Amino acid sequence: MSALITLDSVSYRTPDGARTLFENLTLVFGRERTGLVGRNGAGKTTLARLILGELAPTNGVVSVNARVASVRQVFAPPLGSSVADLLGVRDALVRLQRIEAGRACDGDLDLADWDLPGRVAAALARVGLADVSLDHDARALSGGQATRLALAGALMGAPDFIVLDEPTNNLDTDGRAAVRELLADWRGGALVISHDRAVLRGMDRILEVSELGARLYGGGYDFYVERRAAERDAAERTLDRAERKVALVERDNQLARERQERRDAAGKRKRAKGDAPKLLLDTRAEQAENSAARGSHLAERQRSEAQMALEDARAEVERTRALAFDLPASGLAAGKSVLAFHGVSYAWPGGAEIIRGLSLEIRGPERVALVGGNGSGKSTLIGLAGGTLAPTHGVVRRGVAATVLDQRAALLDADETLLANFLRLNPGANENVAYGAMAKFLFRNQAALRRPVDLSGGEKLRAALACTLFGDEPPQLLMLDEPTNHLDLESVDAIEAALSEFDGALLVASHDTDFLNRLKIERVIEPAGWRGY
Repeated sequence: MSALITLDSVSYRTPDGARTLFENLTLVFGRERTGLVGRNGAGKTTLARLILGELAPTNGVVSVNARVASVRQVFAPPLGSSVADLLGVRDALVRLQRIEAGRACDGDLDLADWDLPGRVAAALARVGLADVSLDHDARALSGGQATRLALAGALMGAPDFIVLDEPTNNLDTDGRAAVRELLADWRGGALVISHDRAVLRGMDRILEVSELGARLYGGGYDFYVERRAAERDAAERTLDRAERKVALVERDNQLARERQERRDAAGKRKRAKGDAPKLLLDTRAEQAENSAARGSHLAERQRSEAQMALEDARAEVERTRALAFDLPASGLAAGKSVLAFHGVSYAWPGGAEIIRGLSLEIRGPERVALVGGNGSGKSTLIGLAGGTLAPTHGVVRRGVAATVLDQRAALLDADETLLANFLRLNPGANENVAYGAMAKFLFRNQAALRRPVDLSGGEKLRAALACTLFGDEPPQLLMLDEPTNHLDLESVDAIEAALSEFDGALLVASHDTDFLNRLKIERVIEPAGWRGY
């Protein structure tokens, strides 16, 4: 398979030189689909930008022998832009319209792209936007529609290789399916940064980046998980052997030191007696010193080799170790009324009702999922349940301590440190408790002094979870609005594992089927249930 993109001995350090993300990295990308995974902050987007030429490597060479297109994780259409503007075809379409109307300008006929309308229509249909007008105001598009439009724009140039950064983050179920279908039919090369397990299952290989570099796994997500589990077990065994080896070397070296000390003591007693020639004693003393020196050098080499092996084993365990934590008990009683909607309706000012006459009750540790397309009202319902929105009609009652976590982690003050945020949200806690809570979510030591404004979306949500779940009063009702959108795979897996054992109530809005299945959802509510039809 011919190489489209090659990274040869690439290293990259942050502009301030404080952090090295990649060291001597060599990779080849051809016409296969590669899923790029790793912890938030490990360098996934940096690697993509190196490939796109937006960043220059500190050392090494990035060679690109292909037409490359990309779709950003955050796609915000500029003010006044239309769908045609975002696709980059407005001027070319206007030119065709002038020609067809008989008002062609000089040069129009030479520049006319007669196949363009067909290519535009095909690209829009391919991403499920066949019904969207090219004159449509781009800012009126939903986040999912904007992402699909960006995908269509990437396809317009007939690229050989596409780079997609979290392409399903803002998409509903249908949009996610459209992305999976596009990638399934894609015959060029692709690098897909994603934590969407359904997307990753369709990859030809998985590339994992970590503090120790990059590692490739042939096959899709399920094979990657299987191999990672095997590596984790092997790493733990290697660490156990390395620890035992260090202990054994220390024991042997201690025994050797004790033997040498006994010989030295015997030599001193012999010299003190004075019954042996001085020359013989001096020769024996020199031999003893040489033997001791050789023994000391050997012991130091053995100790150094054992310690290096131990450090390597610890690093591999750290690479493969899964984030894990246990949630504190909520103490929620089985029959307790947790949340109740009584004839609730809601309409945005000047708009139609999004929620109409909804009556709903959650009792005890029930698990309820809200599903539906983008714009159907899931986030609005979460806002009403959490109290950030007031109903137009009806009453919402919360019977227990409740917390809302959205994908933007809005409860955090962006300019405070994580430690300060924890103490503000939990005034009864001290710094030791705060540091301990942050460490559970991988913000250890100085990392707890970082600010949300400097964190990725996934890191912010992890910090918000730490502040919420390990505070003064753990919530008995936890409301989650698309919680997995910006989390890395490791964090998603850890949060799923913890929430699956959570003894409180859950109200979750999510398009992530894997996530909902892992949470053991008991009741699913769709738009028909909150729109009165």
